[in-house]
Amino acid sequence: MKLAQVLFSQGFGARRECEGLIAAGLVRVGGQVVDDPAVDVPTEGLQFEVEGKAWTYHEKALVLLHKPAGYECSQKPSAWPSVLSLLPAPLRKRGVQPIGRLDQDTTGALLLTDDGTLIHKLTSPKHHVPKVYEATTADPVTPGQVSALLKGVVLHDDPLPVRAAAAQALGERHLQLVLTEGKYHQVKRMVAAVGNRVEQLHRSAFGALALPADLGPGQWRWIPDPGVIFGTR
Repeated sequence: MKLAQVLFSQGFGARRECEGLIAAGLVRVGGQVVDDPAVDVPTEGLQFEVEGKAWTYHEKALVLLHKPAGYECSQKPSAWPSVLSLLPAPLRKRGVQPIGRLDQDTTGALLLTDDGTLIHKLTSPKHHVPKVYEATTADPVTPGQVSALLKGVVLHDDPLPVRAAAAQALGERHLQLVLTEGKYHQVKRMVAAVGNRVEQLHRSAFGALALPADLGPGQWRWIPDPGVIFGTR
């Protein structure tokens, strides 16, 4: 692929902007300045620098973000900053978007990608991709509440019961829920339906991908293979 096309595909600007960066000597490949926008470079494992910042080529972007509280999962946020502001400009420019949403006060594992097919696969109810949530509740979690969440509760906008794939009390006011659906405010509404209230909510895993302990709030990292989400890698 021509170097200018590589930069364009990775979100470093419009085609002419990418050509200008290269012609100005601001791009390095293999530690060497390359000032010809038309030079062909192999994309397999390609690492390069743009204005001194290292980057690795990815045909499709897939990243894991540890979402902190106080951010909206929206490209056009209304009251809080967008989670996209936590990512570098090239990822924003290439059009990554959250796979599903977390409320502004919910923290934890958030995947973002520019792969539309993957977004559909991970959000479609047909694929039953589990998400693990840790909720701190206002009142002690009772066995009856856990049982009701497993059997299914009725939410006001859906006549069919909504069930947790798994539920357990990990402490007096610490509830873990595993869901395979993605309804609006689902965890909070399910807990409310059994007579309790969520005070804090954290997503600790998306599919088979657990949020790493060394990934702090606001930090992100590349996920090189979607198979880790489905447990096939």
